[in-house]
Amino acid sequence: MIILAIDEGTTGTKCMCFDRDQQPLSSVSLEFKQHYPQPGWVEHDAQEIWQRTLEAARRALAEAGAGAADVMAVGITNQRETTVIWDRESGEPVRNAIVWQCRRSADICRRCVEEGLEDTVREKTGLVLDPYFSGTKLTWVMENEPEIARRAEAGELCFGTMDSWLIYRLTGGRVHATDVSNASRTLLFNIRDLTWDPELASMCSIPMSMLPEVKESCGVFGETDPESFLGITAPIAGVAGDQQAALFGQACFHPGMTKNTYGTGSFVLMNIGGEPRISRKGLLTTVAWSMGGRVTYAMEGAIFITGAAVNWLRDGLRIIDDASEVDELAAQVDDTDGVYFVPAFVGLGAPHWDPGARALLIGMTRGTNRSHIARAVIESMALQTADVVEVMRDEASVPLKELRVDGGASVMDMLLQYQADLLGVPVRRPVISETTSLGAALLAGLATGFWESMREVEERWKLDREAMPDSSAGERVSIMRRDWRRAVERSLDWAREDMACEAGD
Repeated sequence: MIILAIDEGTTGTKCMCFDRDQQPLSSVSLEFKQHYPQPGWVEHDAQEIWQRTLEAARRALAEAGAGAADVMAVGITNQRETTVIWDRESGEPVRNAIVWQCRRSADICRRCVEEGLEDTVREKTGLVLDPYFSGTKLTWVMENEPEIARRAEAGELCFGTMDSWLIYRLTGGRVHATDVSNASRTLLFNIRDLTWDPELASMCSIPMSMLPEVKESCGVFGETDPESFLGITAPIAGVAGDQQAALFGQACFHPGMTKNTYGTGSFVLMNIGGEPRISRKGLLTTVAWSMGGRVTYAMEGAIFITGAAVNWLRDGLRIIDDASEVDELAAQVDDTDGVYFVPAFVGLGAPHWDPGARALLIGMTRGTNRSHIARAVIESMALQTADVVEVMRDEASVPLKELRVDGGASVMDMLLQYQADLLGVPVRRPVISETTSLGAALLAGLATGFWESMREVEERWKLDREAMPDSSAGERVSIMRRDWRRAVERSLDWAREDMACEAGD
């Protein structure tokens, strides 16, 4: 028997099969198209994602030598804030999904701030008013697409993040549900009461009838429909947003345990236990998972662009042919020679939360070459993470003893060493780097008795690489942090000057 994990990401869908030893038997990834209808707007075709899911799952089972009858349970993890709207009867999407990266609702967020709603949102949701989250994306649709708004008010439409969309399709349209971790990313969910909040829904002009049922992350959501899903009849038994799933997959089960995923963006999450602690310095408080009637919360720093900057080196500047080349290119120089890169392509996330910030490459001279730029891109991943962890250490009041890392860029030993030097703690990469998929599989397996306990999961976490902080790096780190902050201030100044110009007009 196996657990099938579906990991629906920002640029593609991955399906993996895991055995009882928590070892991956297969991994199949399929990309899907990114749609950019206007500058700053990002969309996905939800139907294309569903088709990619079917194909990736089919191939993953074949690669593992497994059939439909071998699937004990299905786990789902997903890009979190991406917004899908579909017809309740036909199951057809009524428009493209609006991706978490999309900034189209920035003006709506500013309007809410001006109306004095920021404190209410922060206290109830643990989030900030930013276009990153689902709620204001839905508001934008309700205000700009009247036919969809009419149908939503009439109760004809469903809303969900990508997990809800997949659950709906996997069950043949029988289940419209989400888990608490995904619900906590919508701006509509009260993380203290663990319910949809009518005041927040009204603030976002969203009919409550659109919202999915909220369930525990570890538990049965429904059974897959064999006619819809490759002949498989199995419980969907574990669901969590991608970053919460990675925290679980890293076995960060105790308060203070922290992970960072270096993916398209980077997401630092610290387990803060069973009580929410609201940040005052730009971090988010989110539901990590719930199981057996107990809720675990996390403090999170969401960094919008890290790995995506490597893709920019490839697709934008064209100074590399493949993303895997960046580490070797950066190693050709000893340092950046004073070059800093602030990857604010879609504004800056934690701890700044400024959608108007702009990317910049600063400190260049005639001697600057592509190796310096590549190294600056890698350093920016570690520097942004250090900014978040600095605030997290202050607000969580829990000591950080180590940082567990995963995601595509975590294979770069250079990055891990930068991170250890900047934080002054060990940075540890596990043997199984696919912690997001693993987390979804573990939640599903624990719910169905495939694995017995969290202790068993914790004991199976294995170290691959550990970077220890260099005791002689103090002065170098101090200079890096100082010059980095200067570069970030320049990036933020763009937004301030834009606002000043608009006010002058």
